[in-house]
Amino acid sequence: MQKLNGKELSQIIKEELKEQVGKLVAKGKRPPHLVAVLVGDDGASQTYVGHKIRSCEYIGYRSTLVHWPADITEEKLLAKVDELNEDPEVDGFIVQLPLPDHVDAEKVLNRIDPKKDVDGFHPENIGRMTLGLPAFLPATPAGIMELLDRYEIKTSGKNCVVIGRSNIVGRPISVLMSRKGYPGNATVTVCHSRTPIEEVKAYCLKADIIIVALGKPGYLTGDMVSAGTVVIDVGTTRVPATDTKSGYRLKGDALFEEVAPKCSYITPVPGGVGPMTVAMLLKNTMLAYGD
Repeated sequence: MQKLNGKELSQIIKEELKEQVGKLVAKGKRPPHLVAVLVGDDGASQTYVGHKIRSCEYIGYRSTLVHWPADITEEKLLAKVDELNEDPEVDGFIVQLPLPDHVDAEKVLNRIDPKKDVDGFHPENIGRMTLGLPAFLPATPAGIMELLDRYEIKTSGKNCVVIGRSNIVGRPISVLMSRKGYPGNATVTVCHSRTPIEEVKAYCLKADIIIVALGKPGYLTGDMVSAGTVVIDVGTTRVPATDTKSGYRLKGDALFEEVAPKCSYITPVPGGVGPMTVAMLLKNTMLAYGD
């Protein structure tokens, strides 16, 4: 069993981007500029945005945090999106999810200029991705593809089971894994909350690659995995823990102690897919910047 070390790989990608930024600045050009819009005080969102800002600072990007209270009006948030769309000094920006209930998240995300949509959530980018055209890929699925690519894991003709059908991970990764090219050309089965657990288990036992993205700690157990399977665990659920300073620890959707011994490769939690999500966001920002 080999761990797919997202933490290590994300650092390699940051070093590559840092070198690119250095060359841009040496030519007298401005560095790429990423803006993060955060609404409310959700702890996980604040932590995630903090990682993004620190990563920007490390590689030399300009970063800006726009932080508003949870009671901000939808109109004010949309006006800010319009402002960022028009700002020539902003290459890409994200609106951190989740948003408060009184704000229509779909309306906000759809308002973002597709050319600055470095999270890859705009329908235009999703459509282009589905057609195999150049697009900003959603950061987490892009991170999974990068892991498969750089670890040279064979995907062509392989059976891939995706557990979860969210617009953020499950749906896009199922498209990417079935697209022509590498990584890709896999035969993809999508399981979800309405798939009977017996059928999920049957599909998984036949799978060469399992990508589990449900947000249910320990969902994928050892008896659901065959020897030599590649498991990509996207789950990062906070569970209470009395032995940590934070009072919680992150748990994946795979029951690691049971599943890992059967795997050829597996992503740990933390340190697997999570760091790659941030790295791909930074990579998308460089793409948005252009030359």
